[in-house]
Amino acid sequence: MARLFLPPIFFLLAGLLAIVSNAGVAEAWWWSGWRWDCLFPSTDRGYGHGHGQSRSHVASIVTEDVYRSFFLHKDDAACPAHGFYNYTSFLRAAEAFPGFGGDGDAATRKREVAAFLAQISHETTGGWATAPDGPFAWGLCFKEEIRPPSNYCDASNTEWPCFPGKSYHGRGPIQLSWNFNYGPAGKALGFDGLRDPEVVAVDPDVAFKTALWFWMTPRAPKPSCHDVMVGRYRPSPGDLAANRTAGFGLTTNIINGGIECGPRGNAAPVGDRIGFFRRYCGVLGVDVGPNLDCARQEPYSS
Repeated sequence: MARLFLPPIFFLLAGLLAIVSNAGVAEAWWWSGWRWDCLFPSTDRGYGHGHGQSRSHVASIVTEDVYRSFFLHKDDAACPAHGFYNYTSFLRAAEAFPGFGGDGDAATRKREVAAFLAQISHETTGGWATAPDGPFAWGLCFKEEIRPPSNYCDASNTEWPCFPGKSYHGRGPIQLSWNFNYGPAGKALGFDGLRDPEVVAVDPDVAFKTALWFWMTPRAPKPSCHDVMVGRYRPSPGDLAANRTAGFGLTTNIINGGIECGPRGNAAPVGDRIGFFRRYCGVLGVDVGPNLDCARQEPYSS
């Protein structure tokens, strides 16, 4: 006669049920917190609405519906990046940088996320003054620079040497540029930024990760944008002399201060960045904080 085979999990469950049946409420407190997924792990690793529960705290700040409302036209046929910058990839990238949107009080966290999204919106904008829904509804329209003026190779940088035939023009949400940015970004994120820079405009997860890498990483003499927005920035005597004070304007200085900041800077793009920031802070219900522009700040480089 054949013997019935009972898998080990049967005996484990039977034992647990027997314990609970003999335990009072006070004694069985641990049972209420039992993680059934330890026994039956879910295969759902998705993110956002309709894709399971995200593990990223950023999802509680920017839901998928809010994300859509920020980027009303990113998937229009008129935008070269349509279909690229999806919400799932944004959350996956955020999970790789748990400090992003995770430091400080609720207002600080919201303001930082708004600042990041405003900066990448300007870098990838397809908007114009009379655009439908306004100029600040057209972020994430481009995934790489159109007609770059050069291959953005700094041949003098021997630490991150250019690979023959490769161009390091702007790609991804932050429009990562130059070999001295592609090299360390790739090293930190696990791709060859010098030999394979094109991946930033091909893989949306990598694209968002490069933007967050740039945002989160201090590179002397510049602090990280993250530290600026969460109150960790401590200006040096040189920073104080250059009027580099904390606020959204300093993140602009970090990103593109040599062209946009200081008395000889270009005020138009600075105003565009601020416009996105004001809109996103309004949606998230948080104030914009001080020092929005960088007109009176000396840039880190010219």
